[in-house]
Amino acid sequence: MVYHSSFVDEEGVSKACGCPLLPLKSHIKGPAPVSDQDRTDIVDEAITFFRANVFFRNFDIKSPADKLLIYLTFYINVALKRLEGCRTLAEGTKAIINLGLEDVPVPGESGFPFPGLFPLPQSQKEAELFRNYLKQIREETSGRLLSVAYRHNGTPNKWWLAFAKRKFMNIIVP
Repeated sequence: MVYHSSFVDEEGVSKACGCPLLPLKSHIKGPAPVSDQDRTDIVDEAITFFRANVFFRNFDIKSPADKLLIYLTFYINVALKRLEGCRTLAEGTKAIINLGLEDVPVPGESGFPFPGLFPLPQSQKEAELFRNYLKQIREETSGRLLSVAYRHNGTPNKWWLAFAKRKFMNIIVP
């Protein structure tokens, strides 16, 4: 059974493209509200549930936060694919920084991995808000992913990088 997000109660949380802009434990500037450091956020959930959820071809959406969990699971898959050939933490950091510099497509643009999962933005302002949120959450996920994909001595953690070979929901990672 797929692991779902615990963020089902979204009162007071703003949305963009049907996706809640959930708080993050982040120092990275962006539109996401700041969460307490001792609370679990959506990035923690995505990394924790990744190794189980990546095996599923179908994902039953029970809340709008599940859409974000799906997006982050796919992004972690992409990031692990980029880290696959990196033998040191320094090489991995460079690969992740290059991934972060890529354009972030939003629903309705070519390159967005889940057409139909998120509604199209109603305005250019909403599209930019969602793009900035995705960029912020991708950067935060990348930083935290490096800490689990590499051991303290800078060598790759084979128990994480082995998942780079998996296809999430049968989507081929670019």
